[in-house]
Amino acid sequence: MIQGIGIDIVELNRIRMILERHPKFIDRILTKTEKSTYFKLATKKRKIEYLAGRFAAKEAFSKAWGTGIGKLRFADIEITNNQTGAPILKTNVLNNEKCFISISHSEQYAIAQVIIESESA
Repeated sequence: MIQGIGIDIVELNRIRMILERHPKFIDRILTKTEKSTYFKLATKKRKIEYLAGRFAAKEAFSKAWGTGIGKLRFADIEITNNQTGAPILKTNVLNNEKCFISISHSEQYAIAQVIIESESA
């Protein structure tokens, strides 16, 4: 049974401008593992896409969970990738729920959708 659905879209330019004014923004949004991946990316453009995608995904999860980011911290949510590159969301707030996530980018936007499914009806 679907417990929650969340979606978020963010302008890449907005993330770029925030990062230029507040370089520590990365520390607020990304976990240690995510930062390791971020700093290995080859171009500034790809880094902005990655950061914006993670930001959108974490916002989408907080909406699907029903709390918003106020009750969760960005650091409570980690997005990694499986062997084929598909995103995997990890968080300690899930119990037996399954979490499905999709992240996409265009030239101007990053978008993410999260669906949380519970085992019970």
